[in-house]
This record gives sequence, C-alpha cells and structure tokens, in this order.
Amino acid sequence: MIFSGKWYCRFKWTPFAAVRIFENFFQDIGESMMTKFFTLICLIGMSVMSVHAEDQKPEPGKQVPQKIMLPKSTSVWESPEKANKDNPAAQTRSPERILKMLGEIKPLDSSGMEEVQYLLYLPGDYQPKSGKKWPLLLFLHGAGERGDNIDTVTVHGPPGLIAKNEDIAKKCPFIVVSPQCRNERYWSVGQLQLLLDDIEKNYEVDKDRIYVTGLSMGGFGSWMLACDTPERFAAVAPICGGCSPDQATRLIRIPIWAFHGDADPVVPVSLTKNMVKAIRDAGGKEIKETIYPGVGHDSWVQAYKTPELYQWFLSRHRGDGK
Repeated sequence: MIFSGKWYCRFKWTPFAAVRIFENFFQDIGESMMTKFFTLICLIGMSVMSVHAEDQKPEPGKQVPQKIMLPKSTSVWESPEKANKDNPAAQTRSPERILKMLGEIKPLDSSGMEEVQYLLYLPGDYQPKSGKKWPLLLFLHGAGERGDNIDTVTVHGPPGLIAKNEDIAKKCPFIVVSPQCRNERYWSVGQLQLLLDDIEKNYEVDKDRIYVTGLSMGGFGSWMLACDTPERFAAVAPICGGCSPDQATRLIRIPIWAFHGDADPVVPVSLTKNMVKAIRDAGGKEIKETIYPGVGHDSWVQAYKTPELYQWFLSRHRGDGK
C-alpha cells in the first residue's frame, strides 16, 4: 500500500508527488475514472484561483479589483461611423452629434442585473470604523478602456498613477473608485449613482468631499453625473468632454475645473468652452478652464500630472458654491 508505513512518513509532499500518489491509487480503478477525477480537481483549483485573483480583499495602500451587481445599463454607444456606415457624410463628429452620442442620461433596465467591475484604492493609513472619514475620488475612463479586462483601467488617470508609482500608492489621500464601462456602452449615470451609494455604505467616506473626474467619454460622464445630482459632489473635473449648455443652470453652485486641448480632433474644444461660458452666464462663480495650446485629444496626460488639481479637490467641500 502506497499510504502505509515508514515510506509515507518519509515521503516529501509536493504537488508532483501528490500526482504520483493519486496515479498509483487509481491505477486499479481504471484510466477513465482517474481522468475524470483529475479533471474535477483541476476545475476546482482553477475556480479557487479565479476567485482570489478577481475578488481581492481591499487593503490600505493597495488598488484591487472588485465587482458589484447592478441593474442593466441602457446607455448603448452608437458611433456615427457605425450608425452611418453607408453614408460617409453623416460620420462627421460635430459637437451636436457627439452630444447626442454621449450626453444623454438613459434609465436603468430594472428587469435584469449585470456585473460591473471597478478598482478600489484605500489610503495607506485607512482604518475601518476608526471614525476618520476620507475624501472619495470617482474616476471615469475613456472609450478605449471599455471591456472586461479591469487592468486596462490603469492605463490613464488616477488609477494609472497609483498602479505605476509606488510613492503615490502609499500617500494618495483619496479613496479612489475607478469603474469599468462595458463594450458598446457609455457611462450609465444610474449605475454610477448606485455604485457610489454602495461605497458610501461600506467604507469611511466623507460625504462632503466626493469628487468626480473623467477623460473623453469619462469627461462626458463627469458632466452628466454632476448635472444629475449637483448636490452630491464637492467638485468636478471633466477632461476633453462636454455637456449641453441647456444644463448650465444646474451647475452654477458646484466647483468645476474643465480641461481640454485646443487641437483636439476627436472632441471639439468648443464643447468645453461653450459649457464654461454657459455656466458663467447663468451666474456660476466656481467655474474655471484650462485650455492647452497645440494639444490634441490626450489633454488628460498634462491635467492628471497637475499637482494643483488634487490640492484643489481637497480644498473643496460640498456646499462651497452656495
């Protein structure tokens, strides 16, 4: 017997040795039974590894992937190229067409649920139930980072800075939440509100210091989210996005710092300029813009490397614009 006596006691237990033991154990049962057994073991092992890889426990000073089930989004992306594939003239990216594409708040589909992935970063000295509350920064990525690979969210913006810079990862003073939008979708305001509700419920969030920022498609999402519940946010920083000037009156009491490159070939800079002007004309006093001369669509590179942006966030509290 392979499991008997001194041989088993002296046996060095390794994964390879374990396989040899089970091979001997099942050799009399038959190859078919042994194959089924090992297939089951492998499947169980893969499942366990998958759970640990994708659903990591949040830890201070670390950015980890998380998941949440939310009502389905109906914010379906339909680019002019796809919608008008047989009509090249209709594929132009005019400001009106882009706002139609990305600037409408759609209701949730309450008939079903879907999984939403996000990255969660907790400050290095974060402690649950300590009584200390932390500012929360919600980051919305652009169209290029959509999908089901959560690692792509670390390409740009705050989650990228945290992932690539160990010093920032240790000292970042925000709880940072970076959700991932599904393919063929744009940001669902309803889903984002529910995600924030869940984070507020489960973590030590300072509800008077909740900020939102995003780039490109996420810039549009930042504007829309602020328009939906301006009373929820302490400050907003949309980058190369846009919003309908008709919404300006909803934003006159919230601090906003908008960024754009004046050579942007994807999202016209006029979308930011027109929105900033409309807010000022409506009486908004906490609105400012940074327009980068000669910079194209990637104005977020300079914007997110601006230390003053994060200092500006931290200096703002909900209700400051009253």
